[in-house]
Amino acid sequence: MASTCDICAKGPSFGKSVSHSHRRASRRWNPNIQSVRTVIKGTSKRVNVCTSCLKAGKVSTLGA
Repeated sequence: MASTCDICAKGPSFGKSVSHSHRRASRRWNPNIQSVRTVIKGTSKRVNVCTSCLKAGKVSTLGA
């Protein structure tokens, strides 16, 4: 699944994980993306939405 939100375009953040001995390795923090069925322009579509957009009510879900 794509790790970007279709509503706010939130994507992964990149950084380093640092061990106790301070060795650094690359890592990424993915947003919590959910596949949600919603109505867009009269038709039901499946969109990828982050949970912060869902909780803010930016997307109305079907069946909930």
